[in-house]
Amino acid sequence: MTATALRRLRRAPLNLAALAVLVTSAFPVYWMVITAFKPTTEIQSDTPTFLPLHPTLDHFATAVSAPGFGTYWRNSLYVTLGAVLLALAVALLAAFAVGRMRWHGRRAFILLVFIAQMAPWEALLIPMYVIARDTDMLDSLSMLTLVYFMTTLPFTIVTLRGFLAAVPAELEEAALVDGCTRPQAFRRITFPLLAPGLLSTSLFGFITAWNEFAFANTLIIKNQDARTLPVWLSSFANVFGTDWGATMAAASLFMLPVLIVFLFLQNKVTTGMTAGAVKG
Repeated sequence: MTATALRRLRRAPLNLAALAVLVTSAFPVYWMVITAFKPTTEIQSDTPTFLPLHPTLDHFATAVSAPGFGTYWRNSLYVTLGAVLLALAVALLAAFAVGRMRWHGRRAFILLVFIAQMAPWEALLIPMYVIARDTDMLDSLSMLTLVYFMTTLPFTIVTLRGFLAAVPAELEEAALVDGCTRPQAFRRITFPLLAPGLLSTSLFGFITAWNEFAFANTLIIKNQDARTLPVWLSSFANVFGTDWGATMAAASLFMLPVLIVFLFLQNKVTTGMTAGAVKG
């Protein structure tokens, strides 16, 4: 047996394991998409089919024409983009302070950020509800944006801190010697090198905020016009049952923006996550 064949044989279990993980992860998404194209009779059939026999776009038409579709789509974009931009702005300053400066309480701050990142945010549902109620911010997209900002901030700080550590400080020092101020050196030298890290953290923050359901369902109660798309997906269930075709079509449309953004930025995301994990 040649060395190449022996190497392939040794890698066979790993390849099979990777294939099993891929199939397990991708099959629910595949089933969701093909169900969206199946007519109701095929969805309710006792014999499942792995391809739609009579494809239809009726379920997508039902989803798009559902009350509030455009409003909920706009609300989701508003809170998601607002939370991501706020998290990037604050995390960039925090990461620079932690990675480039030495100050009293720095280690304690880093420890608190890691603790906040590991904490289950669902445990804060009741406290967040009480805060929103006492400040008259229930049914408010601003409150929801602040919540998403707080949930994505720790991850953004940790990732940008690691990525900033991979940028040599000597580059900034050379710019200072050439006459740049500290803000100018950061803006002209360090900030462009942080682009992959900013893209990767913004994408993961976008996914987190875009898919969040629990806070949106808890903090938006009376004002139906302030709901987001994850909550909107539950509107296809009523006392007569669930319209699975429309639900799957709506879920497919809900997944589409994240998928497009991820495919467009996947190379930058891989670079940013790898570089941010090199140093800490």
